[in-house]
Amino acid sequence: MENIKIAFISLGCDKNTVDSEVMLGIIQKEGYTIVVDEVDADVIIVNTCGFILEATDEGVQAVLAAAEHKETGNCKALIVTGCMAQRYKDEIMKEIPEIDGIVGTGDFEEINKVIKGVISGEKIKLVTDINKPLNEEVSHERVLSTPPYVAFLKIAEGCDNLCTYCTIPSLRGKYRSRKLESLVKEVEILANKGVKEIILVAQDTSLYGTDLYSENRLHILLQELSSVDGIEWIRLMYCYPEHITDETIKEMAGNNKVCKYLDMPIQHSNNEILKKMGRKSNTEKLREVISKLRRVMPEVAIRTTLIVGFPSETEEQFNDLCEFVKEMQFERLGVFEYSQEEGTPASLMDNQIDEDEKARRKAYILELQKGISAKKCDEKVGKVLDVLVEGKLDEENVYCGRTYADSYEVDGMVFFESEAEIISGEFVKIMIVEASDYDLIGEIYYEPTK
Repeated sequence: MENIKIAFISLGCDKNTVDSEVMLGIIQKEGYTIVVDEVDADVIIVNTCGFILEATDEGVQAVLAAAEHKETGNCKALIVTGCMAQRYKDEIMKEIPEIDGIVGTGDFEEINKVIKGVISGEKIKLVTDINKPLNEEVSHERVLSTPPYVAFLKIAEGCDNLCTYCTIPSLRGKYRSRKLESLVKEVEILANKGVKEIILVAQDTSLYGTDLYSENRLHILLQELSSVDGIEWIRLMYCYPEHITDETIKEMAGNNKVCKYLDMPIQHSNNEILKKMGRKSNTEKLREVISKLRRVMPEVAIRTTLIVGFPSETEEQFNDLCEFVKEMQFERLGVFEYSQEEGTPASLMDNQIDEDEKARRKAYILELQKGISAKKCDEKVGKVLDVLVEGKLDEENVYCGRTYADSYEVDGMVFFESEAEIISGEFVKIMIVEASDYDLIGEIYYEPTK
């Protein structure tokens, strides 16, 4: 086979990262050579996000930058995959004629067929059924793009929640859980490669199993994954509050391998806004689940995300949200400005909020959270925490890592010095001696000798 070199650009969320890794595995198995530098590539693949306008703009810029290599480098073909390709399948080739192939979110397993076609000079648009059954075997051979000690595990595809602001159901299809046995096998493979931390992701992880087994089996999945030798941390992301079961909370609390950390996107706290968003929660339910989590797991770190500037959000409703943030004292919090996405019910609602006002509201809540985060960090001073080492800084002997309360690439870090060399992926015990707004500074803790 001719030695075809392929460069891969992955954009967007961690679910998209998993898709990219699966495609890399498929490409590598076919015998193609994967290269890091697009200048050297015969084929460039851009796996895009199209969730909101900002992500689409990023995708377009990445595609245009890649297209330049057809003029200045070795690139003979350009393929675009992912949510932007799915969303704008009918327009994107017309707008950017340098694109040779389009692959929809339900078709990325056919990437090799598309590569062969575009190399031979074809123009290919492969966008079929977003609801087709999952081919789970391809996930077992994916090529990790994360550090070797951490990996995302996508436990389901698609979404049934139908939030009025969200395009995901139209891009990813209905909610489809992966089989329990397939997920366990994948984690066994990852553990054998040296992975120590598994991060569970999906559009809504808290619904796992409800479609496939007619009951929620997230707690059973946690049990099964924790039995895999070599896995030390299991982390839950994207758990919608209305679907978190008592069984899941009990399993989290009693399972030493499950991080006492929960990413739980609530988006708002005002009942009128939640109803307009199509969310199933209300203020009372949110308080109830947060209270239960903290009662059963006093050390739990709750991460949430909010949307400000939703259509018709009044100053009073925004103030309700601010008061809720003050009351709940979330350990971790992110804020998005509402994005008016074509094709969603919310985009047609009256009283769209001015962009400057959205930005003001976002900045206000982030500043509010900054104080809460600083207080939470201060409370860690004097404690000894297990830290997963993630690297060494340019400064002499300074390392950084994460605690159970910090997810990969989204939360704070712990910084400490060590004269002895420490390999990334190792766990060390750190005594926290100082805190900033989001990060911690510590010293290596040596167990007292008896």
